[in-house]
Amino acid sequence: MKIASIDIGTNTVLLLVAEIDHLGIIHTLEHKQSFPRLGNYVDKNSSISLTAFDSVAGILQDYKNTAYKFNVDKIITCATSAVRDAANKIEFITHLKKVTDLEVEIISGGDEALLTYEGAISGFSSEEDKLVLDIGGGSTEIAYKTNQKFIAQSLQIGAVRLTERCFKKLPPGEADIELAKKIIAQEYLKLEKFSSDNYILTGVAGTVTTLACLEQGLRNFDTGKVSGYYMSIDQIHNWLEKLYKMNPSEIRSLSHTTNGREDILTAGTLILYEFMKQFNFKHVVVSERGLRYGLVLREYRKQRNKYR
Repeated sequence: MKIASIDIGTNTVLLLVAEIDHLGIIHTLEHKQSFPRLGNYVDKNSSISLTAFDSVAGILQDYKNTAYKFNVDKIITCATSAVRDAANKIEFITHLKKVTDLEVEIISGGDEALLTYEGAISGFSSEEDKLVLDIGGGSTEIAYKTNQKFIAQSLQIGAVRLTERCFKKLPPGEADIELAKKIIAQEYLKLEKFSSDNYILTGVAGTVTTLACLEQGLRNFDTGKVSGYYMSIDQIHNWLEKLYKMNPSEIRSLSHTTNGREDILTAGTLILYEFMKQFNFKHVVVSERGLRYGLVLREYRKQRNKYR
């Protein structure tokens, strides 16, 4: 079965074209990313701009054409934090349907956490003891299993949202950093209690994968070198201290992998570091998979159950 999944996020729009075999194993055929940042000032204005209406529609049409080249059986399109929060979300997805004929599902924060968890662990031989942290543009999701129970929570902090609230200029000032730390700490108080001793922290999304590239000195993204890469809290802290002193053009010069997130990487790294520090995680392992892979698995189960 061939499935294409599209993730309309706050900063990026991502495409996965995959083939899933009879064992439920996902084989990546193609992936693309674009950076329309449709979530620009949604936190402040509660509205998606008309410019984003057209730019996202154009990206979706391109992704649709790419998917059809692979003769996919199904295209799934979902939207997350920025669209969830926007007052004009119905107008937005109606416009996308009219232009591209794609149905866009707006998923809840809890569903996003669950699907991201399933997608992230699909890249590992075992899901045992994984706590998945997904630092997005508008929200951050945390998901793990405990006593046969699944815990999935979504917090209203993300790299774009935190940047717009606190880091209006880069490098940030001390007062900006302290405000950002305070906002992050308040959000982390909402999490259910868990022991880091029981879990391996698994990071997904652009902040973590970009840091893995920077730590290895990669100019371009390399899935083989990023997937499963371990970083210590000290390495994350070292990058955070460097990023605190840099402006967007300096961050962009570090690697091609920072393009599209050069102005939000500092905030995303702070969210990661504060999580590791507060919950006593010494390392984070990187998964390049996430929501798109979870969507593919969900569709695979749906289709399989149809014919049982």
